[in-house]
Amino acid sequence: MNQMRIWAICGTLLAGSTATMAADKGDPAKGKDLFEQCGVCHNADSTEKKMGPGLKGLFKKDKLSNDKKPTEANVRAKIDEGGNGMPPYKDMLSDQEKDDLIAYLKTL
Repeated sequence: MNQMRIWAICGTLLAGSTATMAADKGDPAKGKDLFEQCGVCHNADSTEKKMGPGLKGLFKKDKLSNDKKPTEANVRAKIDEGGNGMPPYKDMLSDQEKDDLIAYLKTL
């Protein structure tokens, strides 16, 4: 019984440390610098539309402009694929740059 408890605790600790690592995979400060090129079309400090939608509170919204839930995966897909006038950034940004950009967007 004690051995099962130890395994359960180890599993919980491992899951928690993995979640922490995933949450820390992007650098918001670097993402803010990257966002300067996005700022031509998107407001960071409001929800008001510029050429593209304002991104303040992006991850707190009920849905994105494409009616999908604002998850990391859906935001990354939008960055990668573009659409509605937004160019695709799949080959323009590295995975780390996308992680940094998403980390910044989460701070808005």
